[in-house]
Amino acid sequence: MVMVSATEMINKAHEGHYAIGAFNINNLEWTKAILAAAQEANSPVMLGVSEGAAKYMCGFQQVVDMVKNVHDSMGITVPVALHLDHGSYEGAKACIEAGFTSVMFDGSHYDFEENFEKSKEIVALAHSKGVSVECEVGGIGGSEDGITSNGELADPQECKKIADLGIDFLAAGIGNIHGVYPADWKGLSFDRLGEINDAVNGKPLVLHGGSGIPFEQTSKAIDLGVSKINVNTELQLVFAEATRKYIEEGKDQVKKGYDPRKLLKPGADAITAKVVEMMKAFGSYGKA
Repeated sequence: MVMVSATEMINKAHEGHYAIGAFNINNLEWTKAILAAAQEANSPVMLGVSEGAAKYMCGFQQVVDMVKNVHDSMGITVPVALHLDHGSYEGAKACIEAGFTSVMFDGSHYDFEENFEKSKEIVALAHSKGVSVECEVGGIGGSEDGITSNGELADPQECKKIADLGIDFLAAGIGNIHGVYPADWKGLSFDRLGEINDAVNGKPLVLHGGSGIPFEQTSKAIDLGVSKINVNTELQLVFAEATRKYIEEGKDQVKKGYDPRKLLKPGADAITAKVVEMMKAFGSYGKA
Protein backbone atom coordinates (compact mmCIF):
# COMPACT_ATOMS: atom_id res chain seq x y z
CA MET A 1 0.00 0.00 0.00
CA VAL A 2 1.28 3.47 -0.85
CA MET A 3 1.16 6.35 1.59
CA VAL A 4 -2.09 8.29 1.44
CA SER A 5 -3.63 11.69 2.01
CA ALA A 6 -5.02 12.04 5.52
CA THR A 7 -8.46 13.18 4.34
CA GLU A 8 -10.16 9.78 4.25
CA MET A 9 -8.75 8.53 7.56
CA ILE A 10 -9.64 11.78 9.34
CA ASN A 11 -13.18 11.83 7.92
CA LYS A 12 -13.73 8.21 8.98
CA ALA A 13 -12.44 9.05 12.46
CA HIS A 14 -14.77 12.05 12.65
CA GLU A 15 -17.77 9.96 11.62
CA GLY A 16 -16.78 7.15 13.99
CA HIS A 17 -16.04 9.42 16.98
CA TYR A 18 -12.40 8.46 17.42
CA ALA A 19 -9.14 10.24 16.61
CA ILE A 20 -6.11 9.53 14.45
CA GLY A 21 -2.78 9.92 16.21
CA ALA A 22 -0.23 12.13 14.46
CA PHE A 23 3.08 11.02 15.95
CA ASN A 24 6.18 13.07 15.16
CA ILE A 25 9.21 11.32 13.72
CA ASN A 26 12.75 12.50 14.38
CA ASN A 27 14.91 9.82 12.73
CA LEU A 28 14.94 6.26 11.37
CA GLU A 29 14.25 4.67 14.76
CA TRP A 30 11.19 6.86 15.35
CA THR A 31 9.83 6.02 11.89
CA LYS A 32 10.25 2.27 12.33
CA ALA A 33 8.86 2.28 15.87
CA ILE A 34 5.70 4.23 15.01
CA LEU A 35 5.00 2.24 11.85
CA ALA A 36 5.47 -1.00 13.80
CA ALA A 37 2.93 0.24 16.35
CA ALA A 38 0.40 1.16 13.68
CA GLN A 39 0.73 -2.25 12.05
CA GLU A 40 0.41 -4.03 15.42
CA ALA A 41 -2.63 -1.93 16.34
CA ASN A 42 -4.15 -2.24 12.86
CA SER A 43 -4.63 1.51 13.01
CA PRO A 44 -4.29 4.34 10.49
CA VAL A 45 -1.48 6.70 11.44
CA MET A 46 -0.02 10.07 10.54
CA LEU A 47 3.73 10.58 10.70
CA GLY A 48 4.30 14.21 11.67
CA VAL A 49 7.46 16.04 10.63
CA SER A 50 8.38 19.50 11.91
CA GLU A 51 10.58 21.70 9.74
CA GLY A 52 13.31 21.47 12.38
CA ALA A 53 13.18 17.67 12.37
CA ALA A 54 13.23 17.64 8.56
CA LYS A 55 16.35 19.79 8.58
CA TYR A 56 17.94 17.39 11.09
CA MET A 57 17.07 14.49 8.77
CA CYS A 58 18.71 16.29 5.81
CA GLY A 59 15.69 17.80 4.12
CA PHE A 60 12.13 17.16 3.01
CA GLN A 61 13.05 14.95 0.07
CA GLN A 62 15.24 12.77 2.26
CA VAL A 63 12.35 12.38 4.71
CA VAL A 64 9.95 11.35 1.94
CA ASP A 65 12.40 8.83 0.50
CA MET A 66 13.29 7.39 3.91
CA VAL A 67 9.68 7.01 5.03
CA LYS A 68 8.63 5.42 1.74
CA ASN A 69 11.52 2.97 1.83
CA VAL A 70 10.95 2.03 5.48
CA HIS A 71 7.21 1.73 4.87
CA ASP A 72 7.73 -0.64 1.92
CA SER A 73 10.54 -2.62 3.56
CA MET A 74 8.41 -3.28 6.65
CA GLY A 75 5.44 -4.37 4.52
CA ILE A 76 3.10 -1.87 6.18
CA THR A 77 -0.52 -2.41 5.12
CA VAL A 78 -2.37 0.16 7.29
CA PRO A 79 -3.07 3.66 5.92
CA VAL A 80 -0.11 6.01 6.51
CA ALA A 81 0.01 9.75 5.83
CA LEU A 82 3.26 11.75 5.86
CA HIS A 83 2.35 15.13 7.33
CA LEU A 84 4.19 18.43 7.70
CA ASP A 85 3.63 19.71 11.25
CA HIS A 86 3.42 23.48 11.89
CA GLY A 87 4.69 24.30 8.44
CA SER A 88 5.62 27.74 7.21
CA TYR A 89 4.20 29.07 3.94
CA GLU A 90 7.38 28.19 2.03
CA GLY A 91 7.81 24.93 3.94
CA ALA A 92 4.31 23.75 3.06
CA LYS A 93 4.91 24.45 -0.63
CA ALA A 94 8.26 22.62 -0.51
CA CYS A 95 6.69 19.58 1.16
CA ILE A 96 3.92 19.38 -1.41
CA GLU A 97 6.62 19.40 -4.11
CA ALA A 98 8.73 16.79 -2.30
CA GLY A 99 5.90 14.27 -2.00
CA PHE A 100 4.38 14.69 1.45
CA THR A 101 0.79 13.42 1.42
CA SER A 102 -0.48 15.96 3.95
CA VAL A 103 0.64 19.40 5.13
CA MET A 104 -0.14 21.84 7.88
CA PHE A 105 0.23 25.52 7.17
CA ASP A 106 0.46 27.34 10.47
CA GLY A 107 -0.33 30.99 9.84
CA SER A 108 -1.58 31.62 13.37
CA HIS A 109 1.26 34.06 14.10
CA TYR A 110 0.15 36.35 11.24
CA ASP A 111 -2.75 38.75 11.52
CA PHE A 112 -5.94 36.96 10.55
CA GLU A 113 -6.28 38.39 7.03
CA GLU A 114 -2.77 37.30 6.08
CA ASN A 115 -3.35 33.89 7.64
CA PHE A 116 -6.56 33.62 5.60
CA GLU A 117 -4.96 34.58 2.29
CA LYS A 118 -1.92 32.33 2.71
CA SER A 119 -4.12 29.45 3.86
CA LYS A 120 -6.27 29.91 0.76
CA GLU A 121 -3.20 29.64 -1.50
CA ILE A 122 -1.87 26.54 0.25
CA VAL A 123 -5.27 24.82 0.08
CA ALA A 124 -5.51 25.39 -3.68
CA LEU A 125 -1.97 24.15 -4.31
CA ALA A 126 -2.24 21.12 -2.03
CA HIS A 127 -5.61 19.99 -3.32
CA SER A 128 -4.39 20.25 -6.91
CA LYS A 129 -1.85 17.56 -5.96
CA GLY A 130 -4.21 15.40 -3.88
CA VAL A 131 -2.57 16.48 -0.61
CA SER A 132 -4.64 17.05 2.54
CA VAL A 133 -4.38 20.39 4.36
CA GLU A 134 -4.53 21.49 8.00
CA CYS A 135 -4.55 25.15 9.00
CA GLU A 136 -4.48 26.84 12.40
CA VAL A 137 -6.39 29.58 14.17
CA GLY A 138 -5.34 30.75 17.62
CA GLY A 139 -1.94 29.81 18.98
CA ILE A 140 -0.94 26.55 20.62
CA GLY A 141 0.95 27.32 23.83
CA GLY A 142 4.70 26.78 24.16
CA SER A 143 7.38 26.95 21.47
CA GLU A 144 7.94 24.90 18.33
CA ASP A 145 10.44 25.68 15.59
CA GLY A 146 10.86 29.23 16.84
CA ILE A 147 7.14 30.03 17.01
CA THR A 148 6.09 30.86 20.59
CA SER A 149 2.54 31.24 21.84
CA ASN A 150 0.81 31.57 25.18
CA GLY A 151 -2.00 29.36 23.93
CA GLU A 152 -4.72 31.89 23.29
CA LEU A 153 -8.22 30.58 22.63
CA ALA A 154 -9.21 30.59 18.98
CA ASP A 155 -12.04 32.83 17.81
CA PRO A 156 -14.93 30.63 16.56
CA GLN A 157 -15.81 33.00 13.71
CA GLU A 158 -12.21 33.09 12.50
CA CYS A 159 -12.24 29.29 12.67
CA LYS A 160 -15.35 29.26 10.47
CA LYS A 161 -13.76 31.52 7.87
CA ILE A 162 -10.64 29.33 7.61
CA ALA A 163 -12.70 26.12 7.61
CA ASP A 164 -14.83 27.48 4.77
CA LEU A 165 -11.71 27.66 2.57
CA GLY A 166 -12.10 23.91 2.10
CA ILE A 167 -9.33 22.78 4.44
CA ASP A 168 -9.48 19.14 5.48
CA PHE A 169 -9.03 19.65 9.24
CA LEU A 170 -8.52 22.61 11.54
CA ALA A 171 -6.15 23.19 14.46
CA ALA A 172 -7.64 25.61 16.97
CA GLY A 173 -6.18 26.85 20.23
CA ILE A 174 -8.27 25.66 23.20
CA GLY A 175 -5.73 26.04 26.01
CA ASN A 176 -3.43 23.25 24.81
CA ILE A 177 0.38 23.66 24.76
CA HIS A 178 3.45 22.02 23.29
CA GLY A 179 5.89 20.25 25.58
CA VAL A 180 5.41 19.20 29.19
CA TYR A 181 2.28 20.64 30.80
CA PRO A 182 2.97 22.73 33.93
CA ALA A 183 1.46 21.76 37.28
CA ASP A 184 -0.84 24.81 37.22
CA TRP A 185 -2.26 24.09 33.72
CA LYS A 186 -5.97 24.86 33.75
CA GLY A 187 -6.96 22.13 31.29
CA LEU A 188 -8.66 22.30 27.92
CA SER A 189 -11.43 24.83 27.36
CA PHE A 190 -14.32 22.59 26.39
CA ASP A 191 -16.69 25.55 26.24
CA ARG A 192 -14.56 27.14 23.52
CA LEU A 193 -14.09 23.78 21.75
CA GLY A 194 -17.86 23.35 21.65
CA GLU A 195 -18.31 26.85 20.21
CA ILE A 196 -15.68 26.17 17.55
CA ASN A 197 -17.20 22.81 16.66
CA ASP A 198 -20.60 24.47 16.17
CA ALA A 199 -19.07 27.28 14.09
CA VAL A 200 -17.19 25.03 11.65
CA ASN A 201 -20.27 22.89 11.03
CA GLY A 202 -18.71 19.46 11.42
CA LYS A 203 -15.22 20.13 10.05
CA PRO A 204 -12.77 17.73 11.79
CA LEU A 205 -10.70 19.44 14.46
CA VAL A 206 -7.11 18.86 15.61
CA LEU A 207 -5.74 18.78 19.15
CA HIS A 208 -2.07 19.79 19.25
CA GLY A 209 0.06 19.22 22.33
CA GLY A 210 -1.48 15.80 22.96
CA SER A 211 1.39 14.67 25.19
CA GLY A 212 0.38 14.60 28.84
CA ILE A 213 -3.28 15.53 28.44
CA PRO A 214 -5.30 13.12 30.63
CA PHE A 215 -7.15 10.57 28.54
CA GLU A 216 -10.50 11.63 30.01
CA GLN A 217 -9.89 15.09 28.52
CA THR A 218 -8.83 13.76 25.11
CA SER A 219 -11.91 11.53 25.13
CA LYS A 220 -14.19 14.49 25.81
CA ALA A 221 -12.39 16.49 23.09
CA ILE A 222 -13.07 13.67 20.61
CA ASP A 223 -16.76 13.83 21.53
CA LEU A 224 -16.65 17.56 20.67
CA GLY A 225 -15.22 17.12 17.16
CA VAL A 226 -11.48 16.43 17.58
CA SER A 227 -10.43 13.79 15.05
CA LYS A 228 -6.63 14.14 15.10
CA ILE A 229 -4.33 14.32 18.13
CA ASN A 230 -0.66 15.30 17.85
CA VAL A 231 1.96 13.59 20.00
CA ASN A 232 5.71 14.24 20.17
CA THR A 233 7.02 15.03 23.66
CA GLU A 234 5.55 11.88 25.25
CA LEU A 235 7.48 9.67 22.83
CA GLN A 236 10.70 11.59 23.46
CA LEU A 237 10.25 11.09 27.20
CA VAL A 238 9.68 7.33 27.06
CA PHE A 239 12.57 6.94 24.62
CA ALA A 240 14.91 8.83 26.96
CA GLU A 241 13.69 6.91 30.01
CA ALA A 242 14.21 3.49 28.43
CA THR A 243 17.62 4.44 27.02
CA ARG A 244 18.75 5.83 30.38
CA LYS A 245 17.65 2.63 32.15
CA TYR A 246 19.59 0.49 29.66
CA ILE A 247 22.79 2.48 30.25
CA GLU A 248 22.38 2.79 34.02
CA GLU A 249 22.00 -0.99 34.25
CA GLY A 250 25.33 -1.32 32.43
CA LYS A 251 23.86 -3.21 29.49
CA ASP A 252 25.85 -1.06 27.08
CA GLN A 253 29.03 -2.57 28.55
CA VAL A 254 28.29 -6.25 27.92
CA LYS A 255 27.96 -8.35 24.73
CA LYS A 256 28.57 -5.35 22.48
CA GLY A 257 25.70 -3.54 24.14
CA TYR A 258 27.19 -0.30 22.85
CA ASP A 259 26.21 -1.31 19.29
CA PRO A 260 23.66 1.41 18.36
CA ARG A 261 21.25 -1.26 17.13
CA LYS A 262 21.18 -2.62 20.69
CA LEU A 263 21.61 0.68 22.48
CA LEU A 264 18.62 2.31 20.77
CA LYS A 265 16.32 -0.74 20.81
CA PRO A 266 14.85 -0.29 24.32
CA GLY A 267 13.90 3.29 23.51
CA ALA A 268 12.40 2.33 20.16
CA ASP A 269 10.42 -0.49 21.78
CA ALA A 270 9.15 1.99 24.38
CA ILE A 271 7.91 4.27 21.59
CA THR A 272 6.07 1.39 19.93
CA ALA A 273 4.40 0.40 23.20
CA LYS A 274 3.37 3.99 23.97
CA VAL A 275 1.93 4.54 20.47
CA VAL A 276 -0.14 1.34 20.70
CA GLU A 277 -1.40 2.49 24.13
CA MET A 278 -2.38 5.88 22.74
CA MET A 279 -4.07 4.40 19.69
CA LYS A 280 -6.26 2.40 22.06
CA ALA A 281 -7.02 5.53 24.07
CA PHE A 282 -7.79 7.59 20.96
CA GLY A 283 -10.06 4.82 19.60
CA SER A 284 -8.22 4.19 16.31
CA TYR A 285 -7.04 0.71 17.36
CA GLY A 286 -8.38 -1.86 14.88
CA LYS A 287 -9.79 0.82 12.55
CA ALA A 288 -7.42 0.36 9.57
